[in-house]
Amino acid sequence: MTTPDNDLSRLWQLKSFTAFWIARLFTISGYQMLCVAIGWHLYDITGSALDLGLIGLVQFLPRVLFVLPAGDVADRFDRRRVAAIMQLLQGVAAFAMLFALILPAYARDLIFVVSFLVGAARTFEFPASQAMLPRVVPRDLLPSAIALSSSAVQVATIAAPALGGLVYALGTSVVYVLTGALYLTASVLMLRVSFIASDAPIAPPQKSGLNTLLAGVRFIKSKPAILGAISLDLFAVLLGGATALLPIYAKDILHTGPWGLGILRAAPAVGALAMGAWLARKPIKNRVGKTMFSAVAVFGLATIVFGVSTSLPLSFVALAVLGASDMISMVIRGSFVQLETPDEMRGRVSAVNSLFIGASNQLGEFESGVVAAALGPVLSVVTGGVGTLIVVGLWMKWFPQLAQQDKMPGS
Repeated sequence: MTTPDNDLSRLWQLKSFTAFWIARLFTISGYQMLCVAIGWHLYDITGSALDLGLIGLVQFLPRVLFVLPAGDVADRFDRRRVAAIMQLLQGVAAFAMLFALILPAYARDLIFVVSFLVGAARTFEFPASQAMLPRVVPRDLLPSAIALSSSAVQVATIAAPALGGLVYALGTSVVYVLTGALYLTASVLMLRVSFIASDAPIAPPQKSGLNTLLAGVRFIKSKPAILGAISLDLFAVLLGGATALLPIYAKDILHTGPWGLGILRAAPAVGALAMGAWLARKPIKNRVGKTMFSAVAVFGLATIVFGVSTSLPLSFVALAVLGASDMISMVIRGSFVQLETPDEMRGRVSAVNSLFIGASNQLGEFESGVVAAALGPVLSVVTGGVGTLIVVGLWMKWFPQLAQQDKMPGS
């Protein structure tokens, strides 16, 4: 009989999982540092809350345009190479931000162009990297592997924004160069990942076409628990997401500098990392549905507390609680998607899942920016938190299968 400690030991003994984990750490670190630098850079030259929201919209548009082809590519080609190429392209985009310093008159336009390119590359990277994990670790280790993989994201989100804020204070160009270097290193590591034998034979790829592209959509629609889980996250974060407004809170409400912005961006990851470490050792086995709904409700309450806070320590705590609750939802949703999906469809299903995640994050940032421009940042965040609580109530009624789910799929 295996124990949580044995499971973790087995995971770290897998060289491919370690390379995958570090690559995830570096690529998310690069993305987080780039977000801090671009956000502060843009707000510094325009002072516009709407522009901050538009960054989220510009990064989301590629997901809408390319989500179906991205899933097909992940199921058709070597997922390691797809992920590595997309990480390389993001590194090139980060280096391209140096031209915003050389040609300041075009800085705003270049920021939006780079944001679009990064969004497009991430659209192809996400399904490829997500679909890899079940082929990198044995099935019985997958829930713990998902928690650890998510923890890599949170480790990056803790350290990278704070580092990005500090380095930005030393020189904007240094941030962009360091970001590009992290992406390039991640690309090399991803190519070192190898796959274990699948439990079942992998079906040969079908001829590409609309029917094939839409297979992931049909699959999710046929699984009420999966549809409920990912749509709950979509609307909860869409309404409750306030990360786009962090530059405004740091500068105008909490009266800090770039270092304060880095701390605020890192706060959700502090809570998420602590929760991810706990879930890797103590996977959720019972009352899965109710646990997910409770976590999203806490997410909404924490959003409201952050919205009304005028204290940096209280804001940090509220964001940390927000991150911890989001980690619970993320692990449950990720386990549902990976355990219920056949390997030959994981790319397309992960692509659709990424669209939901992208909509919740990038469109949430756009929504927050628009409401903040019209009503002010505080009211934007508070009403978003209230909206999240309303979504929880509605989804418990509309998706009883998810609310009543007791075990993880396959348990």
